[in-house]
Amino acid sequence: METAEIMRQFNRAFVEHDPALLADLVGADCVMESIQPAPDGARYEGRDACLTFWQALAADRTTRFEPEDVTVSGDRATIRWRYRFGDGESDSVRGVNLMRVADGVIVEALGYSKTPGDATPLEEVVG
Repeated sequence: METAEIMRQFNRAFVEHDPALLADLVGADCVMESIQPAPDGARYEGRDACLTFWQALAADRTTRFEPEDVTVSGDRATIRWRYRFGDGESDSVRGVNLMRVADGVIVEALGYSKTPGDATPLEEVVG
């Protein structure tokens, strides 16, 4: 599969809550960094660790994953998304995954999100 098709199937697994769609997408040496805990996120190494994390997330029917934009360039992809864990606007987080594919499987996935923190808001710094 090409990178664009791999990303379509990857996103579909979360949108449709179908963890089985992920089984053939993850490489043996895959490295994934989740968005939590801040500031660096947890690091998962190897197919089993990454697949276990993603399949549990995809199976969770109490949440919704909404891809907002997917950009593919060669073996790399950027997925901009919103993850909803409730019904209100404050019950969601927006983020991005930076993905890399090699030999038809995902080998790297780095997650980043917009989350509240303890830092001084930029509006106070610049304005």
